Amino acid sequence: MSNIDFDVIVVGGGHAGVEAALVVARMGKTAAFVTMDIEKLALMSCNPAIGGIGKSQLVKEIDALGGFMGEAIDATGIQFRRLNLSRGPAVWSTRAQADRIAYNRFVVNYVKKQPNITLIDGIAGEILTKHGNAVGIRLEDGRAFTASAVILATGTFLGGLIHIGEKQVKSGRMGEPAAYDLSDSLRSLGFEVGRLKTGTPPRLDGSTIDWSRCTVQPGEEPVPFFSVRSPKRKLKQTCCHLTYTTDKTKEIVNANMKRSPIFSGQIQSTGPRYCPSIEDKFYRFAEKESHQIFLEPEGNGTNEIYPNGFATALPEEVQNKAIRTIVGLENVKVTKPGYAIEYDYCPACQIKPTMETHRVKRLFFAGQLNGTSGYEEAAAQGLMAGINAVLSIEGESPLVLDRSEAYIGVMVDDLTTRSTTEPYRMFTSRAEYRLVLREDNARDRLAKYAERYNLVQESELEDFRKLQDQTEATIRYLKKKRVQISELGKYGKRFKRTSNISFENFLKQPNVSIESALSLLVELDSNFTDKREAMLRAAITIRYSGYIDKQQRDIDKFKKMETETIPVDFNYDSVPGLKTEARQKLLRFRPGSLGKASRLEGITPGDVGVLSVFVHRWKSAVR
Repeated sequence: MSNIDFDVIVVGGGHAGVEAALVVARMGKTAAFVTMDIEKLALMSCNPAIGGIGKSQLVKEIDALGGFMGEAIDATGIQFRRLNLSRGPAVWSTRAQADRIAYNRFVVNYVKKQPNITLIDGIAGEILTKHGNAVGIRLEDGRAFTASAVILATGTFLGGLIHIGEKQVKSGRMGEPAAYDLSDSLRSLGFEVGRLKTGTPPRLDGSTIDWSRCTVQPGEEPVPFFSVRSPKRKLKQTCCHLTYTTDKTKEIVNANMKRSPIFSGQIQSTGPRYCPSIEDKFYRFAEKESHQIFLEPEGNGTNEIYPNGFATALPEEVQNKAIRTIVGLENVKVTKPGYAIEYDYCPACQIKPTMETHRVKRLFFAGQLNGTSGYEEAAAQGLMAGINAVLSIEGESPLVLDRSEAYIGVMVDDLTTRSTTEPYRMFTSRAEYRLVLREDNARDRLAKYAERYNLVQESELEDFRKLQDQTEATIRYLKKKRVQISELGKYGKRFKRTSNISFENFLKQPNVSIESALSLLVELDSNFTDKREAMLRAAITIRYSGYIDKQQRDIDKFKKMETETIPVDFNYDSVPGLKTEARQKLLRFRPGSLGKASRLEGITPGDVGVLSVFVHRWKSAVR
């Protein structure tokens, strides 16, 4: 195409679309950003929070690759906490409560200032293709725009249908339209389109809550910000609270279970297993008497409260009755009802690890369209889709992160090698190499890509190189530094047979926390007072060196399997030893390597062995 309107068209104004459009612009290309309402970019439809277990690792990786989500939450967060600190650093995670409106405004204002982004109000209705390539889109109002690549990041708006009891409303978010023509366009191009479900709780008037009956959950000091680009600021943090359902809550929900579209048969699609509705909770965990409900503010300028844990699709009058049986909510006023929403998605076996579709070249999918759930998962996919759309236009090799490099790699690999039958959510337990995929070392793992593709400023890279040097110097110091047993206080009792030990040895003691050891080091040597980040990185490296070395050996084995590539046009029907189920799975997912093939559900080691023989024969014949 010689006369295109834009380099890339991004459809959908959620977290995936925002990251995609921004990285396209950052890489020097023009982006058309098509959304139903320009003023609602990255508006949080559900819980106004970023991060959490497994999710914060994604945010740190997005930040390491120059993404925007970490900066946005740092600027608009009202409470920050670190999770899992009683366990090892492999699962330490950060979570921030956002001011929902401030977050949205911050993103809108930032995107509007970007010179390479053109914002277009409208609903996408058709994907335009030519010779098997995506070449643009046509809006439902008839306007058409052309581009070298198209990214779809449609969220819950694709075929969106809201359920509140027996009531149904065609909508992508309460009070907003849904996109139905685009689903038909995908089907006409031969894509498999399925249905998934998610939900949200009612919103509450905080001034009508008896806070004295709820447990306070304060923020953490110093504030654990997400982004290395965020200016450190003083923050008066807003408290969240914890409460519980009661026997009466359970009684009301159970009595009205058949009025919920989730159980009446009105909803046929699958919802998120790890974020169930209150109906699901009382059904699946019938023996449990009560459930936790987290009362989370939607911002500093509003009394509206998000009761996390009470997602529901019950009729509105039942919701109101049930929620007033929760401790502290006996007189609460409900400002908005909860609801379930069904939407269209495309099973991710139809995309490559680059986020590009198999069926249509230069058409990329990101976010809930791929069957995922969560702002962080969506943002990470949008970032990768944007990067690879630009690389595709430039004729460069794509960026694909593997499972040993990033949680982003784990997520994309899971999506493209496994059947997504329910909304996918990231957890640390999904990453087999999580000890080397920590929050603290995201830049160590990904800075080389940020530098290669010019995703961050050179000054930022230089600052990071200095931190790496400082970390190495600290490791050397801690290995040499010896401390007198008498200086160890309560920890000295276990070292009665010696007068002093190295700080390296002290850090490896099983009952000495890293935080305690570093606090002691600062007391003994004031030179470390302002070097907390380098100290923490050094301490983790020393303490877990043996485990990290073992995991690295596992990673080396993994990478060997990943290098055994399978040609895109490989004929699986030519392999006589494959079981029918294995052949069907391989044809459906088209794995790019023997390693990916081995992770497909239903593929046995025997199948991989047979496949390996014939792949090598195929490659030899081609040569």
